[in-house]
Amino acid sequence: MATGRNHRPATTSRSRGIPEATVARLPLYLRALTALSERSVPTVSSEELANASGVNSAKLRKDFSYLGSYGTRGVGYDVEYLVYQISRELGLTQDWPVVIVGIGNLGAALANYGGFASRGFRVAALIDADPAMTGKSVAGMGVQHTDELEQIIDENGVSIGVISTPAGAAQQVCDRLVAAGITSILNFAPTVLSVPEGVDVRKVDLSIELQILAFHEQRKSGEEAPEEDTAPPAAPPADSVTTRRPEAPAESAVRAGAEAHDEHRTEGPDGDIPAVMPA
Repeated sequence: MATGRNHRPATTSRSRGIPEATVARLPLYLRALTALSERSVPTVSSEELANASGVNSAKLRKDFSYLGSYGTRGVGYDVEYLVYQISRELGLTQDWPVVIVGIGNLGAALANYGGFASRGFRVAALIDADPAMTGKSVAGMGVQHTDELEQIIDENGVSIGVISTPAGAAQQVCDRLVAAGITSILNFAPTVLSVPEGVDVRKVDLSIELQILAFHEQRKSGEEAPEEDTAPPAAPPADSVTTRRPEAPAESAVRAGAEAHDEHRTEGPDGDIPAVMPA
């Protein structure tokens, strides 16, 4: 089977003009279609598949039109053909070697995840910076040290790097992956990575997802912050607005001198200008 780094598809979603939002939904359709295929369901309507995928049927039909698949009126979509068509579009008919860097609790869990192999992703190596981890068996594979990172990527034709290190080490690992030729990174570290143009990064932050769920739980329980706490301050009544009287020449001179003095004030230790200045 062809490997991802050396044999990329001749036709990609970008060259075919498939929107990124559609690309993001294709795995949802594939998951639902695979479940139907395992139950030997031959065809499925757009409404049934949309419900199983969590989208509306109009959006699903629009997405499939980018693939050139329109279904058959009164019959629906051929399940097996759609599985093949979406898998090919996503590049899952190839072998994609993956390297996981950072074999802590999360990295070990990813290494043990059986869904990678069934979806066309082969974990080629497990890598960690801790010398105590070198040689340990995780998911039936020996952990290798980060000193060998570039050699491992080259020898295994690695296409995708997975980062599951602590936040402080993630950018350095990312830089080494990119320098070694990796252009697709899945980042589980709780930090934003800086990458050059042409490198795709997908971030998975479990804490952010939990915080979003907490927000919705708070709203459902009616515990959101009171409106008066977040409302902008009311404008002063019209009759409370005062009009500055014209200044006398002497007053203008005094004010000009004060403003000139202000230009030479120094900021306080926290960057703020002190409220009271010495004479």
